[in-house]
Amino acid sequence: MTLGKEWVMEYWMSGRDADPQELAAVVRQPTVVSDYPHCSDVQRGILVYDAADVPPASEPRKRRALMAEVGHALLAGPGVVAFTRAYRDHSLVDAVSAVYAAIIHEEQDLGGTSGDHFGAPGVNDRLWNSLEKLALRDAGLFVRYFGNDVIAFTSEAWLGPGYQVTSQVNLVRPGGRAQVPHRDYHLGFVADVELERYPAHVHQFSPMLTLQGAVAHCDMPLESGPTVFVPHSQKYRAGYFAGDDSAVSEVIAEHAVQIPLRKGDILFFNPAVIHGSGDNDSTDVERMANLLQVSSPFGRSTEVVDRTRVVEAVYAALLSSPVSGVPDALVDNAVAAAAEGYPFPTNLDRDPPIDGLAPPSQAELVRAALSAGDPIDVIHIKLAAHAARRKT
Repeated sequence: MTLGKEWVMEYWMSGRDADPQELAAVVRQPTVVSDYPHCSDVQRGILVYDAADVPPASEPRKRRALMAEVGHALLAGPGVVAFTRAYRDHSLVDAVSAVYAAIIHEEQDLGGTSGDHFGAPGVNDRLWNSLEKLALRDAGLFVRYFGNDVIAFTSEAWLGPGYQVTSQVNLVRPGGRAQVPHRDYHLGFVADVELERYPAHVHQFSPMLTLQGAVAHCDMPLESGPTVFVPHSQKYRAGYFAGDDSAVSEVIAEHAVQIPLRKGDILFFNPAVIHGSGDNDSTDVERMANLLQVSSPFGRSTEVVDRTRVVEAVYAALLSSPVSGVPDALVDNAVAAAAEGYPFPTNLDRDPPIDGLAPPSQAELVRAALSAGDPIDVIHIKLAAHAARRKT
């Protein structure tokens, strides 16, 4: 069987597929309220639920029915849902905020740069791995805060059981500027030149591996710059290429919306929804949100492989391959099999994305070392330092 040219073109995408008219047609879709009978409100196309209406685990039928509704909203609806009063005990939120603020100040006193994936480093205060840091600082607060049922409910609605929760605090003071509109992890953190190497179907399933969320740690009126969303944009096929086209950017700006949040609200969204934090034009709101990134349990291999050990075992052979007449392409393929090719998960305190969307992967480090002709003792030191940066 011969594959037709059109079929092959459909299998791959590039920046040329970023069509502003197609995006506009997608994001003009209305949010059909009748499809979501349990929502309490719709604000600017974003579905709003009352957390009090989430059935407990003791009522599995009702709970799964609402999970299906919320999951449909994230997949085929606006892609964004908010839960009001997810934390009714504001003293709990305030206590966690105080812990996070103290850790931020401690880390600032120690120096260093806290990089931001889609904003200039240092503009916003970031607290990476706020989940683990809260657990180590106050176990009781951790249990009460991350034991929140709305987080568990929505995570399971999108990802099923066995999900993995991470979180990062974003603190934007008055005058803080907006992020560049973007999609999120995974492919949202991949540069365009690399995006073209991923088949179109990977662009489609990448969002299924992650749920994004944000816990409001203070009241967020519109002037304080709560997250800007383009509802329904997760359905735009070429959305990961949307950042560099001026006509596409105009469509994004035209259809971007915000809704105000109150302390204790939680907002969840499909990571393929085009979004970004807004400008904080308030005079007195220090906008603190704990950003939740919940991952599917399925993004893992069946076996544990010590990649550092493998690289060190084969490095001399890789280094001598050109002399032995082994083609460069085969060497590169061997590096891909031996080394860790993905930069995440990592410790974003020690390994921040300062020079791009992501820190260098182990495979990138090995390729650079081979290009420089580093001997085995040098690559050993570099691998050890790379591994140390990734530990908490």
